[in-house]
Amino acid sequence: MKTITRIKIHLLLAMGILVLLNNSCKKNDTGSQSGTNATDYSQSTHWLSLPATVYKADVFYLYPTAWSNSDSMPVICTIDNASMLTQAPQAFARQATAFDSIANIYAPFYRQDNSSPVNRLNVIADIPTLDATAAFDYYIKHFNKGRPFVLLGHSQGATILSNLLAGYLKSNPQVYSRMIAAYVIGSPVTKEYINENTHLKFATGPDDTGVIISWNTEAPDVTGVNPVLYGMVGLVINPINWKRDQTQAPMAEGLGSLFPLPPSFTFVPVAQCADARVDTTKGVLISNILPASYQTILDKIDSTQGFPRGVYHTCDIPFFYYNLRQNAANRIQKWFKNNQGQGNLKLKY
Repeated sequence: MKTITRIKIHLLLAMGILVLLNNSCKKNDTGSQSGTNATDYSQSTHWLSLPATVYKADVFYLYPTAWSNSDSMPVICTIDNASMLTQAPQAFARQATAFDSIANIYAPFYRQDNSSPVNRLNVIADIPTLDATAAFDYYIKHFNKGRPFVLLGHSQGATILSNLLAGYLKSNPQVYSRMIAAYVIGSPVTKEYINENTHLKFATGPDDTGVIISWNTEAPDVTGVNPVLYGMVGLVINPINWKRDQTQAPMAEGLGSLFPLPPSFTFVPVAQCADARVDTTKGVLISNILPASYQTILDKIDSTQGFPRGVYHTCDIPFFYYNLRQNAANRIQKWFKNNQGQGNLKLKY
């Protein structure tokens, strides 16, 4: 199979539990009924990123919702949907590139749900999870070569990761034993989910491996419903101090952020612009933003994305971009230290 170079977009420029759905929830973006077969991941065109193997650890990345339409009911896009093929690399640039200096990043394209709130979790559990599970299985069998790996997903991609963790990785414990960590960002991971999936555990600090890491970011003054929580209270770890209690992590402890600056609103590196505090009652990460001019920009993004003011969903990863990179590198090192018998695998730094 022809290997394509990992997407290196310069930052300054730019099977689980499947739930059968009604046919109305399974239309593709042409209005016809979508099939039940998974996308063929032997085709390189169905991969957003197939890297040259440089590092001794991998990342498997699932991007957030990267297309939209005007339909108020659930619609599944085709694998070659033009807007998804454009927007997925943009998400990769502001999220997955946090790992590009420490691991090989594999990222499939997958058929996605639109932004309809109707029956959303069940819709995502069907065709999007089917595709992502097939992609991960293909990655494990054809690309991974026994290396340890990190899972990374945001929003819809994170919801799918929860299904993958509860399904494929439960059924394949030898694969799960090589999982360094799962960054399930922008979708709640609840205590009930962990209790129902006893093979899984949530992170307790910066060093544990084989764990789930999760948070959903919002401003201190958010009132009303945060739609990305689906009414659930998630477990949260602070991506600056890596604590699960309500200890405030000041901006001074952050290593730097990405932020969408005008006039192009491309995400670019900036000084740390968000602090972080876990709110254990709401199950969210509370962040204050500086400078004040950034808040005006975020208000516009919230409005454009359809989120209430102060729901910083788009910036869940960019706010803590460099802390995330450092933490992933640390957990990779810890995994190798704890698994010294894993052949001749060594990290490249």
